[in-house]
Amino acid sequence: MQKRISLLREDPKVKEALRQIDSEEKRTLEEQMLLCAIPSPSNQEEKRAAKYLEMFQKLPFDRTWQDEVGNVMGLMKGTGEGPSIMLAAHMDTVFPMEADVTPRVDENGMIHAPGIGDDTRGMAEVLTIARAMLQNGVRPKGDIIFCGDVGEESQGDMRGVRHIFQTMELDGFISIDGSVTEVLHVNGVASAKFKVIYRGTGGHAFRMFGYPNANNAMGRAIARIADIEVPSSPVTTFNVGMAAGGDAESGIPTESWFTVDMRSLDTNELDILKSKVKAAAIRGCEEENRRWNHPTERVTVEVIEHGCRPGGTQKLDSPMVRTVIESYRAFGIEPSIPQAASTDANLPVSLGIPGIAIGRGGSLKYGHTLNEVYDPTGGPEGPKRDVIMLLLLGGYEGICEPELPVRERRNV
Repeated sequence: MQKRISLLREDPKVKEALRQIDSEEKRTLEEQMLLCAIPSPSNQEEKRAAKYLEMFQKLPFDRTWQDEVGNVMGLMKGTGEGPSIMLAAHMDTVFPMEADVTPRVDENGMIHAPGIGDDTRGMAEVLTIARAMLQNGVRPKGDIIFCGDVGEESQGDMRGVRHIFQTMELDGFISIDGSVTEVLHVNGVASAKFKVIYRGTGGHAFRMFGYPNANNAMGRAIARIADIEVPSSPVTTFNVGMAAGGDAESGIPTESWFTVDMRSLDTNELDILKSKVKAAAIRGCEEENRRWNHPTERVTVEVIEHGCRPGGTQKLDSPMVRTVIESYRAFGIEPSIPQAASTDANLPVSLGIPGIAIGRGGSLKYGHTLNEVYDPTGGPEGPKRDVIMLLLLGGYEGICEPELPVRERRNV
């Protein structure tokens, strides 16, 4: 494969595309900051998506469009028979609409803004890669769909890629969504979140003593959850991350709630854990009511599930993973493969479709915080690697056949 990579890098058109990526890094950064400055919380991506579609429409794609849920796409038709591959970056952020997302460049060239890396850098790289390939006539044998998708973050519940895989036939999916160039997410961690709410009559802590207490029910449930045993392989975790209840020190609360984040490398283990956590939440309520046995008053419980993501694993010697790893190494980048992550690639992997999340060029610190900062050092290396990756996976006339197999179609 390294011989094929060398031939690709020496091809005149490919060489010019890679040179263009280097020469246009300033433009990539400008587009990154332009997109970042448009607030785009999950489920409120309309303005950023409209701008991204406008930017797509300025490129010589064979087709540009926006689908029913807001995903922005541009098609580069292949030159022959080959797989259909999507290269995507998500357009949403974890920040509220009122957050100040105006980028600021400091004296060291670092760019500060919430969302400046995650994932507006990915969006800018998708544009840069498409522009370099299209303008230099670098087309693989298979089709490439460049995409900005909605709803990747927790509040979006992966609605963009869910819709994509319900309505499109793809042979492979690549998400640009890693904090450093070296990172390579092969496996997808399945996850789910519960919000557990307890409600009761409440009242004065002295006069109504003996009423079942929503905080007590919550405490009993959390203690039970803390004692749940989970397997170390496949890695399975849980965390009570938030809890609140009551309005006064001397008042029995009318409502209390807590949240639980659950994750596993195995969807079946996640389902088992969800059942245990839900049972603990209900038992906490039952125990509190039984403890006081009040003739009329009861605490009730509601368990709300949200942010459920499928997951799955892939073999390192699978065609896509092997090809991606060799693409990294061709640019002197030794891939760092964490045990698992939660990205848009979870969805295809859970369906048995090759999917992967790759690192952006440059590096990101303090992601998902208001202090997010992007270091552009080495920024072009990610997009250049990705051009070679797409050509290897999709095939390139006269040099290599596609490394990624074409899947059997289901005619969606």
